[in-house]
Amino acid sequence: MKKMAEIGSQKKIPSGLYVVATPIGNLGDISRRAKETLMAADLIACEDTRVTGKLLNAYLIKKPMLPYHEHNAAAQRPKILSKIAEGAVVVLVSDAGTPLISDPGYKLVNDAHEMGLMVTSLPGPCAVPAALSIAGLPTNRFLFMGFSPNKSKARQDWFAAEKTTEATLLYYESAQRLAASLRDAAEMLGARSAAVCRELTKKFEEVVRGDLYSLAEKYELSGPPKGEIVVVISAPTKSEKANTEHAIEDMLKLALKHMSVKSAAAFVSELTGEKRKGVYKRALDLSNE
Repeated sequence: MKKMAEIGSQKKIPSGLYVVATPIGNLGDISRRAKETLMAADLIACEDTRVTGKLLNAYLIKKPMLPYHEHNAAAQRPKILSKIAEGAVVVLVSDAGTPLISDPGYKLVNDAHEMGLMVTSLPGPCAVPAALSIAGLPTNRFLFMGFSPNKSKARQDWFAAEKTTEATLLYYESAQRLAASLRDAAEMLGARSAAVCRELTKKFEEVVRGDLYSLAEKYELSGPPKGEIVVVISAPTKSEKANTEHAIEDMLKLALKHMSVKSAAAFVSELTGEKRKGVYKRALDLSNE
């Protein structure tokens, strides 16, 4: 029989792993159920005990915390799973927002499932849908890309790989790298519409819209803004996608005059940032025409 943890003297919840979303800025965004679950926890696994400690203190919650992040996850995971197996209620939180969205945790969730332990989520705040909802760009299909690479060449390849992706693109960016990443995005994707969403749900929340070139220029001139940032970029237009496909085809035709199908595909893929599998298929089709 599963151990039941009490919330006050009235409510009880079963042992298991509870993936709990916490505010991304405004503390008022925490749900009643999230607070009750935190109060019921035997242990709270968190990225930084100092950050989560501030949240708990705001609601007068005192519970044991265990640091769980990318650097110690392998060592901490067995401890957490063992406690759940013994009947504990363990809550997993990130520093802000929904755990596992560009935060550690999926291996813990996977292992808990593999062990037959109860796993459930308490949905709530997340910077990705928050930014998408106020950016004013299409929302019917989108791709979250995580954090951008540190180096310019890696970022350019990163953006180039999504050049023909028919979806609104979102990524997390640091203030210090914002101007450079917008410039790299503009070089690879062109003058697409975009929005820089900053300090979401906080006092100085801001959405700055424009095309990628104008946004890059703005932040190159003004310098790094303060706060947490989500960049939202529109999908390619039909003409942009067609132009990209025609350019790739022209490069492949030229490369195939001097290289094998495999080598030509590898060369054009490296040059354009397009996924090699798709480029190889097109090269194969061209070689058979």
